[in-house]
Amino acid sequence: MEDKDIIRLYFERNEEAIRETKEKYGAYCFKTAENILGDFGKAEECLNSALLGVWNSVPPNAPKNLKIYFAKITRNFAVGILEKENAKKRGGALEIAAEELSEVIPSKESVEESCIAKELGEKINFFVSKLPETERKIFIRRYFFFETPEKIGEKFGFSPNRVSVILHRTRKKLKKFLEKEGLF
Repeated sequence: MEDKDIIRLYFERNEEAIRETKEKYGAYCFKTAENILGDFGKAEECLNSALLGVWNSVPPNAPKNLKIYFAKITRNFAVGILEKENAKKRGGALEIAAEELSEVIPSKESVEESCIAKELGEKINFFVSKLPETERKIFIRRYFFFETPEKIGEKFGFSPNRVSVILHRTRKKLKKFLEKEGLF
């Protein structure tokens, strides 16, 4: 079924929309949740919460890309679960990925206004969009889907070390870009 047809089912409040979304994109979003949470059961729970999140947000939203919309909701639920679990302890994929980017992106405390945070997000999106395709995909897999360098390396035929080097160089480029833009 096409995305536009699934979205139409959501607008009609037809529960078939949930089944179709899960059938079409469930495995993809489950993998996203599992990468972040590292636990099959929690990923399953997260996927169900994300499906409910899509149900509750469409309508009024009419996503242009249902796969990305569902993935973003899944990712947000997974990150929320992980943040709750790791509130008092260190560790996990989110902590490691956030630590890697902390040397490049200002902390929440230094971002005084939400408009500055929005501008930062827009600049990072612009920066990522201008990266060469392989670099961009590696960056997104690491910092959006929280995949390990080992998993990314398997997908691209690179060693984990090469992936780490690419990520390090990309973070350095991002830092220079943000400095040039006056956001670092």
